[in-house]
Amino acid sequence: MAGGWGRWDCEMNILVDADACPVVIRDILYRAAQKRQIMLTLFANQSFQIPQSSFITLYQVAQGPDVADHEISRRVEAGDLVITADIPLAYEVFQQGAHVMTPRGERYTANTIRQRLQMRDFMETMRAAGQHTGGPPPLSQADRKLFADQLDRLLRRALPAP
Repeated sequence: MAGGWGRWDCEMNILVDADACPVVIRDILYRAAQKRQIMLTLFANQSFQIPQSSFITLYQVAQGPDVADHEISRRVEAGDLVITADIPLAYEVFQQGAHVMTPRGERYTANTIRQRLQMRDFMETMRAAGQHTGGPPPLSQADRKLFADQLDRLLRRALPAP
């Protein structure tokens, strides 16, 4: 291990906002970490089973709002990949030079992250005014495939095959 809390020979770590990450997406990430031999750290305020692997770690944070988000933001480095559905966290780590992808496979760019942040703020205002805005639809098979494809594409570009 070189230089830090989980760096090996590769330049990229994957950090996951795991409390809201679907199990099926975590399974895809486990397989990718093993295949590519890349450090995968899941941040959550609850414990759950992870595969036995020197590449996969569960970092349990204290209970409370945004505790996992703050820990991810504190540990992320430029070039890392962060998996999160949390728009403010996505914006923050994107500003730090990280790649950001949602559990549905959407990759954020400078334009899309700003648009999402504005939409999130608008929806927050609507909810505060008493409007029921609903939540996201259930994760579909197409979402799973998009996530797996996007992850593979990003990792192939960023890392040499083991």
